[in-house]
Amino acid sequence: MKRKFFGTLYNTYSFFALYANIDGFTGTEEEVPVEERPEIDRWIISLLNSLTKEVTEALENYEPTRAGRAIQDFVTENLSNWYVRLNRKRFWGGEMDRDKLAAYQTLYQALETVALLAAPIAPFYADRLFADLNQLSGRHNVESVHLAEFPVFDAAKIDKSLEERMDFAQQISSMVLALRRKVNIKVRQPLQKIMLPVYDGHFEKQIEAVKDLIMTEVNIKEIEYLKDVTGVLVKRIKPNFKTLGPRYGKMMKAISKAFAQMSQDDIARFEQENGFNIDIEGESVELNREDAEIISEDIPGMLVANEGRITVALEITLTPELKAEGIARELINRIQNLRKDSGFEVIDKIVVNIKKNETINEAIVKHKDYIAAQTLANEINLVDECNSGDALSVDLDEQITTQLEIEKV
Repeated sequence: MKRKFFGTLYNTYSFFALYANIDGFTGTEEEVPVEERPEIDRWIISLLNSLTKEVTEALENYEPTRAGRAIQDFVTENLSNWYVRLNRKRFWGGEMDRDKLAAYQTLYQALETVALLAAPIAPFYADRLFADLNQLSGRHNVESVHLAEFPVFDAAKIDKSLEERMDFAQQISSMVLALRRKVNIKVRQPLQKIMLPVYDGHFEKQIEAVKDLIMTEVNIKEIEYLKDVTGVLVKRIKPNFKTLGPRYGKMMKAISKAFAQMSQDDIARFEQENGFNIDIEGESVELNREDAEIISEDIPGMLVANEGRITVALEITLTPELKAEGIARELINRIQNLRKDSGFEVIDKIVVNIKKNETINEAIVKHKDYIAAQTLANEINLVDECNSGDALSVDLDEQITTQLEIEKV
């Protein structure tokens, strides 16, 4: 618990405090209306109000465990692992524009509400978090979280459609990242596309709304929607004995045989219609989506994953262009680590020298501006030798080694 929940919450607050102090955010600024904030802000605020509703109901029904788990899931899976991680760049550099202010106000509200909701379960930690936030903003005229009003959810700010499509984005991203790990392809290495079977217009519309977010998260160039998977994906279908057994116990052998005889067209129709009826020994057997497990097989050049109704096929072929961009991203990671290890401030400008290596020179030249922008570098230089004593030898992958040196401007 200390590592997973309290450590994560502390790191989230520390991130907020670091940049809030740099930008002079106090929490007293004029509020950016929620409806005018970016969709990801409105999503986390919607979840925050859903969380407030769930925690209130759980505590009123004497279910503190349910309340505590809901708070933990919100902090670890949604606030830290999704909202903060995807919005880091909004807090970096630049002036305090309206977008950055909206990000600060959204994260402040989330942290403050978590402190208020967690107070009955984690009284001392919640009190410290609340006090640190309230000391500057003065939003609450009380000395302790335990003297503040318990939050009340705002139904008008709960958008279930928005929560659903962001849940789709999280689920698909998780599946693609798992496929990458399966073949040991790092996320920093771009890939061309994923293919996503869509069985109704609602699902496609929801995915289209979060398409850019998914592509950024899993580092792919495009999403291809498959309206008809016949001839593209080979699927297998198996009966779910847990749901079918209690209803059709004596007929399970015949039902299993019927499943084994289903064609690819039958399986496609089953998915599109969310189930259908089959005739077993003159008796109609009604099947729904929960009565079957559908698995897609890998196809040449692609890996396939299934989770519930969602199937994802990831193209894993690497072109020279994709490899070059992957090298650039690996270099960015090493330069950022070297910045941190050298004790540089997040706003310090630098000059970067990279030792020439025929396997990476072309990629560096092609992506020089991108590398510079991501690392706050005024110059990216390819050199014959790194002469400073602070030069660092780095492995970009198992075959590529070079040297880096950075200097603060």
